[in-house]
Amino acid sequence: MTFRSFLRSLRFPSIALVLAAAPLPAMQACAQSETFPSYLQQVASRARAQGVSEGTIASVLAGLTPNERVIALDTAQPGRQSAPPPLAPYISQHVGASIIQRGQSRYASLSSISAQIERRYGVPAPILFAIWGHETNYGSYTGDFDLARSLATLAWEGRRRELFEGELIALMKMVDRGVPRSQLKGSWAGAFGYPQFLPSVYLRLAVDGDGDGRSDIFNSSADTIASIANYFRDAGWRPGQPWGVRASVPAGFNVDAYATKLAAPTCDRVHARHSQWKTVSQWRALGVTPQRQIGENVQASLFQPDGPGTPAWLLTGNYRVILQYNCSNYYAMSVGLLADEISR
Repeated sequence: MTFRSFLRSLRFPSIALVLAAAPLPAMQACAQSETFPSYLQQVASRARAQGVSEGTIASVLAGLTPNERVIALDTAQPGRQSAPPPLAPYISQHVGASIIQRGQSRYASLSSISAQIERRYGVPAPILFAIWGHETNYGSYTGDFDLARSLATLAWEGRRRELFEGELIALMKMVDRGVPRSQLKGSWAGAFGYPQFLPSVYLRLAVDGDGDGRSDIFNSSADTIASIANYFRDAGWRPGQPWGVRASVPAGFNVDAYATKLAAPTCDRVHARHSQWKTVSQWRALGVTPQRQIGENVQASLFQPDGPGTPAWLLTGNYRVILQYNCSNYYAMSVGLLADEISR
């Protein structure tokens, strides 16, 4: 998955789709000189070469016009900050009583099916519900942008053409697979359904969780949590390990002395904030004490995001699996902490 950073932008209620009566004049953000209709002809040819049916190509691409609002939202994404803001206020805002209560309620009402899914995929059900809660507030908002129009606009704009064109063709393959064209609504960045998958993720990892023969992440709670579980298993979740545990750090402990020496190929600034990897027993020998049960031989990194004297955690490899869903410490920490609360 090379597009995790896009999911972070989907945390907000969607904005109503702005329909254009005709193709927009020269869009200043567009990186290509070709017209939008000309570009769609190229996409149709590439989709045809990948086996997409003529009927689907016509139903998905016919009548599309560029969506200037989508380009505005994309170009307005914030750049890197020199120093990340503190974690505690974010957690306070995103792991509050309301989302915890809703998560516990959904978890209780779906306990039978979620237990089956947990056994099948090896991922704790509270993690699955925490993802669902953070992505779409348990399905209460999933976006109302026309996905084909958004993806076509972003691909035509050109800065990440390969990514978005691939997703547009994957969307057509979804239609060929039986997903109704009318159902294809979602975020401005092309993600959709309860778990906010992109089309390529849907094709690869969406599964049938309720036995009706469909992978319906637009309406089915069982399909949603099973599909998230399949995603996590595919990303390398290790059964039996927590995502992380709170840890006490001795006064005067020099976290910087254990800074990582590894350069992450992706999500570099996020991983750079974590320490070197050590076993839990090695951390104990240094005075760092986990506050919950965790195996002594488990590899963990120390994370104290808000500095000395503030909460610290020992993070396992499963935390990095959460980061594959969304490359943000704020997101991953809030998912882990919400899952802990759901399971109480």
